Amino acid sequence: MTALPAAPVDPALFGGLSYRSIGPSQGGRVTAVEGIPDQPSTFYMGATGGGVWKTTDYGANWTNISDGFFKTGAIGAIRAAPSDPDVVYVGTGSTGLRSNVILGHGMYKSTNAGKTWTHIGLDGVGQIGRMAVDPNDPDTVYAAAVGNPFGPSPDRGVYKTTDGGKSWKHALSISPEIGVYGLVVEPGKPDVVYASAWRAERKPWTIISGTTVDDGAGIYKSTDGGNTWTHLSRGLPTGLVGKIDLSISPDNPKRVYALVEAPEPKEGLYRSDDAGATWSLMNGDNDLSRRPFYYTGIEADPTDADTVYVLNEDFFRSTDGGKTFKKRNTPHGDNHDMWINPNNPSIYIESNDGGANVTQNDGQTWSSQHNQPTAEMYSADLNDAFPYSVCSGQQDDGAICVPNLPPGKHAAAGPTAWWQSVAGCETGPAVPKPGEPNIVYGNCKGEFSVYDFNTGQERNYWVGAYSMYGHAPSDLPNRFQRTSPIEISPHDPGTVYFGSQYLYRTTNDGAQWERISPDLTATPPGTQGISGEPITRDITGEEFYSTLYAIEESPLKRGLIWVGSNDGPFHLTRNGGKSWSDVTPDSLPPGGRVQNIEPSPHDPGTAYYVTYRYLLDDFHPYIYRTKDYGKSWTLLTDGSNGIPADEPTRVVREDPTREGLLYAGTEHGVYVSFDDGANWQPLQLNLPDVVVTDIQVYQGDLVLSTMGRGFWVLDDLSPVRQLTRQVAAAQRHLFAPADAYRMRYSTSGGYPAAGALIDYYLADKPAGEVRLEILDGSGNYVVRIFSSQPAGDDPPLERAGTAQIPTTPGMHRIRWDLRYHGAWPSGTSGPFAPPGTYQARLTVGGFTQTHKFQVLEDPRVLAAGTRQVDLRKQWELNRQIVNAISESRQLAKRIDQVQANLEDKSGPNAERARQRLADLEAIVVTDPNEPSYPQRMLIDQIGYLYGMTNAADQQLGQDAFVRYGQVRDQLDAALAGLKDILDECGEVCS
Repeated sequence: MTALPAAPVDPALFGGLSYRSIGPSQGGRVTAVEGIPDQPSTFYMGATGGGVWKTTDYGANWTNISDGFFKTGAIGAIRAAPSDPDVVYVGTGSTGLRSNVILGHGMYKSTNAGKTWTHIGLDGVGQIGRMAVDPNDPDTVYAAAVGNPFGPSPDRGVYKTTDGGKSWKHALSISPEIGVYGLVVEPGKPDVVYASAWRAERKPWTIISGTTVDDGAGIYKSTDGGNTWTHLSRGLPTGLVGKIDLSISPDNPKRVYALVEAPEPKEGLYRSDDAGATWSLMNGDNDLSRRPFYYTGIEADPTDADTVYVLNEDFFRSTDGGKTFKKRNTPHGDNHDMWINPNNPSIYIESNDGGANVTQNDGQTWSSQHNQPTAEMYSADLNDAFPYSVCSGQQDDGAICVPNLPPGKHAAAGPTAWWQSVAGCETGPAVPKPGEPNIVYGNCKGEFSVYDFNTGQERNYWVGAYSMYGHAPSDLPNRFQRTSPIEISPHDPGTVYFGSQYLYRTTNDGAQWERISPDLTATPPGTQGISGEPITRDITGEEFYSTLYAIEESPLKRGLIWVGSNDGPFHLTRNGGKSWSDVTPDSLPPGGRVQNIEPSPHDPGTAYYVTYRYLLDDFHPYIYRTKDYGKSWTLLTDGSNGIPADEPTRVVREDPTREGLLYAGTEHGVYVSFDDGANWQPLQLNLPDVVVTDIQVYQGDLVLSTMGRGFWVLDDLSPVRQLTRQVAAAQRHLFAPADAYRMRYSTSGGYPAAGALIDYYLADKPAGEVRLEILDGSGNYVVRIFSSQPAGDDPPLERAGTAQIPTTPGMHRIRWDLRYHGAWPSGTSGPFAPPGTYQARLTVGGFTQTHKFQVLEDPRVLAAGTRQVDLRKQWELNRQIVNAISESRQLAKRIDQVQANLEDKSGPNAERARQRLADLEAIVVTDPNEPSYPQRMLIDQIGYLYGMTNAADQQLGQDAFVRYGQVRDQLDAALAGLKDILDECGEVCS
């Protein structure tokens, strides 16, 4: 195949492709919500990776309103202007700083309730977790910037605009290490502002939350709109202070609540009843302050200052001003934000790690979280079932497998019934066993397990069986990360690899493990201690550093295994682990996470490594390639060849059918390279701005996992794979179609209809017709016709019911439903084409191009015992039945025409003809005037038979053929009857 030129390929050559979301539609983490007081059914939510969504029916349905406008899916805060609810501000970048946190991209504004958005600056301020809008002036806004979570930055603090975001003033700046999290404006006095300063920094091996009050941490107050600030102290903790959230109820504007992270016994809920002059610790219950870097949310009831909510692992409410709290139920744990309607406080929205949920009755019932496709998926591993499923750990919701297409005709409980919980937990991965899709290997924070769908049980085989919780990594014999990698040998599905700092191998599903490597990590000093500092310990394995993060065995050579750690090194063994080589590139800065490895499916010495270092405050993309087993490396992402210099990369895959065709997933989407990484260009299409965590190329599809929008599939890469210099230069081109499977399923839930995908390209708009024909294998019989010209009133049946195809410049995709034409006049719902060879032919003026492709039977049908000869016989009979339906309908139409001719005729011949026609019509057509269970006559009887013979791929029963013979005889008799009537009637009937 001729390679493409080095210059970027015209995206019009593949612009007709599109991704589709396959779910799951169970919500991911949401840390920002907002409502509209006078529109009680309207709410907004901001997902940590999935963008901004809006509901106008109390959460029954959610619609994304940020796609196409925002340059990040990470949302930190949403506020609508109280004086004009059409004005909505969004601050990006969640302040729940777990290790998968996504960097913010400033502020966005809508003036039409979210229909369109404008970026209004603050690009470099990192995470914005709180905002306040002047209740009287929609142009005056305060924004609290925690800052870049991965390193020092001067752009932290409080920002203010008085012109709707055209310009911003840095109203409160404390230090490059200390930003601002909590932010409230006193009700009735918008110039009185409270802000809480927080030092927050995430490193790969720890989370830093807090510093001393002397350094600048704590609560600040301004009484002049942010021009000057006072550092409040009386009654508040001295020494170390961490994350603080703030809230004020309009019911008592002088009462300020503060939920404060601090060392025991100073941590807890504080309250000031004198506008911040003095403070008292109201409640020090540890349950209110668990994992403060991640939670720390407080909200006062706008109608009752004594009622206050705390959002943490659990959801709490106090009705006595914070002295005591009671737990309240929510649909999901790990709670983050809420908004209470001031006109009716029993209506509120609350958010958590499972999404957003609305109550209209004070939390007695909630709206669903299974209508929010904002899942955070760590990986994409596919089984080899038909149709295939995509599996991963979903952050905060367990491990799950989701089918690419429905595995059955329909699910009684809806499309979500096809989802399957599998081995492991939220961390993943969940890796199906090749050849045995009912077996899934899973990981949960370093715990290996095997799930068997046949038994419904998960067997545990934990290497060493040491619990990591609460331990420094240096205390443990194995350092397993939360997302410890699992690799199944492509040469033997019974061989499975699992990684800590060592590589382990099992050949019996984990019953015994063999260590086959030394420590393959760098283990830099100072990185193996307790995580969480300087106040709160947080040891869940998320910050375990110096552990293997990627394992891949070459599909071409057994025992050739590539590994990479989350602290930098690349290693290789060419003899199944007997010896190892450090093959880390000299040019790669140390300490980064090897997120993905791709051994080439074309050359055993070629591999691709993807490293990201943004946890070390380095946002450069790092994709490396070796062609000599790691002796030398080439950086494929220099920041000037397509992938921007500040866009970290997560994954790269090489197309298994075309060497050097690469797909890369980044912090913002997908890129493609047609020249082995020398140049990159977006393959974004309709994909929203989202972190792409994994890519698989499988059965011709591009399958993605994302951190915030679940799984996506780009069906049939044929146009991308077939792009050559010649195709790029062509004025007209028909891409060779991929083989297509006959499948029967419901499209409910957004699934695409089954069929063959036919792609063509037009460099310019042609003057005449664009015609696409589906032919049989010989090319002599036209099965279906698609045309750019209107079908007209009575087109040939081959054209009836097919789409009018576009003539605009660019690539276009047409779906043939694998059916022959149906009955006259609609031409739809014809019989499935029998398996075999077919042709697609494109004609544009004098240009003609033809390609062959195969129609294949669903392998499950063949495995169940149906034979190809059975399908051929079924098709032959169904074609006869369709013709009979057409003939019977045309007969009925002819009867109507003759009856119309007789309307103004008189005499005995005319009267006899009328009676005979009425009698014949009663045999052919079901009485339309009988309202209750009319007797079905000939047309409907033939259609009823077709409903039996065309519903499944099957060997037809004897009754089908017998019954067809009967209705055929009746139809022939009816046709003869009409002829006899016309012969007798003569000119009277004409």
